[in-house]
Amino acid sequence: MRIGELSKRTGISQRMLRYYEQEGLLEPRRTSTGYREYNDRLVALARHIRNLSNSGIKLKSIKILLPCISGEEGYPQFVGCPEVRATLQKELEKLDLKLKELNDSRNLVAGFLQELIPEKAPRKGK
Repeated sequence: MRIGELSKRTGISQRMLRYYEQEGLLEPRRTSTGYREYNDRLVALARHIRNLSNSGIKLKSIKILLPCISGEEGYPQFVGCPEVRATLQKELEKLDLKLKELNDSRNLVAGFLQELIPEKAPRKGK
């Protein structure tokens, strides 16, 4: 199948699929005329990449995790790679830090809101 069909089947834009290829995450076969050709295995792989990316994992880490993914569809299952635990642990720590930073920002904004002087109610008749 060509990139347009892969995009339709996965819900991933053609531009993003090309980016995944550029980053070494997808390796489609090339025809003699240079067209990309994708098989069903790459459909599942593209979906796994998207799911991992949507979870907040960066492409650099996804590249480490991809050879360890088992299963064709759905939730990726990791097998046989010792670096999976360390990579996922690092990603979890990054996400925890982001959550803390977001919570700190939220608390600041909430504090700003509480410090506002109450608005005067508009007078009737004016």
